[in-house]
Amino acid sequence: MLSVDRKQVLAYRIAAQGLHREAADPAGLAVLDLGIQDNQRDSGALAMAARVSGAVNAVSAVSAVALADDPRFGLAWSHRGAPHWHRKADLAGLASALVPLDDADAQARMGWQRRTVAAAGMPPKEALLTTAKAIREAVDRPMTKGAASTIVTGLVPAGLSVWCRPCGSTHVLEQLMRLAAPIGGVRLVAGAAPATLAPLEDRQPVTGDPDMDAATTIVVAYLSLHGPATAGEAAGFVGTTRKCLAPVWPDGLAEVSFDSRNAFLPADRLSLLENPPEPAVVRLLPPSDPLLQGRDRLTLVPDKAQHKEIWKILGNPGAVLADGELAGTWRAKTSGKRLRITVSPFWNLPRPVRERTENEAERVAAVRGYSEAAVDWA
Repeated sequence: MLSVDRKQVLAYRIAAQGLHREAADPAGLAVLDLGIQDNQRDSGALAMAARVSGAVNAVSAVSAVALADDPRFGLAWSHRGAPHWHRKADLAGLASALVPLDDADAQARMGWQRRTVAAAGMPPKEALLTTAKAIREAVDRPMTKGAASTIVTGLVPAGLSVWCRPCGSTHVLEQLMRLAAPIGGVRLVAGAAPATLAPLEDRQPVTGDPDMDAATTIVVAYLSLHGPATAGEAAGFVGTTRKCLAPVWPDGLAEVSFDSRNAFLPADRLSLLENPPEPAVVRLLPPSDPLLQGRDRLTLVPDKAQHKEIWKILGNPGAVLADGELAGTWRAKTSGKRLRITVSPFWNLPRPVRERTENEAERVAAVRGYSEAAVDWA
C-alpha cells in the first residue's frame, strides 16, 4: 500500500483542482465536476479566475457578470443547501443525485433532531419530497425567494413551517426549502438581487427515487479533488453520515496510507498522487474556494488556531495559497477606482512571494471590475 505525507497530498490536491492554471476554458475546470460554492461576493468567479490560464485581462470571462450571462453555467442550491456554480448541462442529473436514499439520510442532510421530525408529522424523506413537489408547483416562472417561500408555505403541511422572528412571519423551514429546490427542478438566477428562483429547463416530475449512479459520481468527484480521503470526510461534504453514504460508495478505489489511517481516491488518480508537480504557485483564493472545502482541515492547516482565521461562522476571509501552504488570509475593500486588499500572513513571507501575491491582487481586481489593485500587509 502506498504511504503518503501531508505535503504530497496538498501538492496532489493543488494539481487536481487546476491551480496550476492549465485550463483556458472555465467550463473545463475539474472543480466544476463537484461544483463551486458561491455564498459570498464573487467567490465563484474568483475561484475560477484563480484557475484559468491567461493574463490578468483574460479573467474578464469569469467575472460575476460574465458568468451570469454565460449559458454554460447555472447556479443552484446543491450540496448542503449552499449555492454552487455548476455546468448547466449537469443540473438535471445533479437533482436526482441529491435525493436522499432513506429517512436517516434525509434527516442527516436537513440536520433535524427528533423533535423536529415529530413536529413535522411525517418521516424526513417524505417531508423533503413533499416540499420539493410544492416548490416545483410554485416556481413555474422566475420569482423572488420571498414570493416562492410564501406560496410553498401555503402548499405544505403546517408542521414544515416555523415562525421566523426576523421575517415577522411563518414560512417553510429554510434548509428544507434549499434542499428541496434542486429536487423540485428549481435553480437560482445568477446575479439577481434579491435572491430569485426559476424553473430548470426540461425538469422532471418529483419521484423520490434517488439515482444511485449519480450519487456515486458525486463521491468519486470528492475523492478525486480532495483525496485521498475517508468515507466520513466524503459524507461530511455531502452533508450526511458515513453509514448513509455506504450504499453509493464507489468500487475500484485505490487505498493509501495517510496520517495513520487508510484513505481512498480513484485508482486512475494514483499516479498523480505518487508524483504530483511541485506546488510552486501563489494564489488568492476566495472564501469557500474548492480547496478549502476538504473536510480534513488539519491536513489543509495543521495549526488549529489558524482555523479560526480561515473558517469563521460568518464572513470568511479569502486565503493565501503560497507554495503548497495556506499561508494567510486576505480581505478586500473599495477605495475609489481601486480595490485595496489587506493580506494577513501567518508567517513572514519572502519578498518573491509577496510580489507574486501583489500580482494576484491585480487578478482579483479585474474580476471585480477594478482597473487597479493595492495591497496592504497586515
